[in-house]
Amino acid sequence: MIELWLIPVCCFISWAFTFFLRKYALAKSLMDIPNERSSHCTPTPRGGGGAIVLAFLSGLAFLSCLDVLSLEAFYALLGSGTIVAILGFADDHGHIAARWRLIGHFSAAAWLLFWMSGFPSLQLLGVTIESGMLTTIFALCYLVWLLNLYNFMDGIDGLASVEAISICLGMCLIYWFAGTPGLIWGPLLLACSTAGFLWWNFPPARIFMGDVGSGFLGIILGGLSMLGAAASPALFWSWIILLAVFITDATWTLLQRLLRKEKIYQAHRSHAYQHAAIKLKSHKHTAGYVMAINVLWLFPLAIAVAKGLEPFLGLLLAYSPLCYLAFRLRAGRTLSDKC
Repeated sequence: MIELWLIPVCCFISWAFTFFLRKYALAKSLMDIPNERSSHCTPTPRGGGGAIVLAFLSGLAFLSCLDVLSLEAFYALLGSGTIVAILGFADDHGHIAARWRLIGHFSAAAWLLFWMSGFPSLQLLGVTIESGMLTTIFALCYLVWLLNLYNFMDGIDGLASVEAISICLGMCLIYWFAGTPGLIWGPLLLACSTAGFLWWNFPPARIFMGDVGSGFLGIILGGLSMLGAAASPALFWSWIILLAVFITDATWTLLQRLLRKEKIYQAHRSHAYQHAAIKLKSHKHTAGYVMAINVLWLFPLAIAVAKGLEPFLGLLLAYSPLCYLAFRLRAGRTLSDKC
């Protein structure tokens, strides 16, 4: 199959373009300077996530030309991903006010929903929620939160890349076992595009992803999960289970800061993964533990839901231990140690 050539080609495009973006960032002094939110102590080039954007969108166009991907799905992912990537690129070069970023994020989510004809029906505890205004509002909030939380969780070397790769490859296997192999190409393409970048971002990172990459990964993962939902409601819950580490950490941390009446829009270092990195004294080990949770705990639950396990039970089993872990790691409480 000619599509198989996309695997090494996208990896190489991402790897090579990251090399050039690193040269560009160094030449333009586009550096991530450690601040209140940082878990690193050395100024490091940022914006390397643009390589993921280029590799994925190029591969997406190729899949569309081969009729492997529908035009509606192509326009949905291309348009929403491009909007978020441009916003992230601009923010990496100079700060953009939060309100303008939020308007852009909702615009990207609305574009995606338009081309996908809204969010499909959901099923939970035997109740079916038909596609309509309620599911549309849910989808808008879900997409915007996912792309923002992915930005929040991109705070230590390799973590966001490892998360995206393990989730996407896990969903590829689930699609295969669920009898929907046609859905494999989207997540496989994203995993390959991220893998080329990871070579440069693996601890100790030589370049950071930046907002251009983290926001892009968030909106594309959301879009791919909606494509899965359109094929089967159970597949959407499989995505939500595999995304549980990032969703739990970001949401738990946000709620804790809200309860303490802190300014949630200010930079901070209070996520569970940041506490874990300090305790383990290693970004590499922290990312490794996240991958182990995805592979050994969340993936079996996600595939069980895809094969018929009640989604609510799968979600309960997936999220309960992670909420306890966030509690034990004191997520939401700012770290005093710098590195």
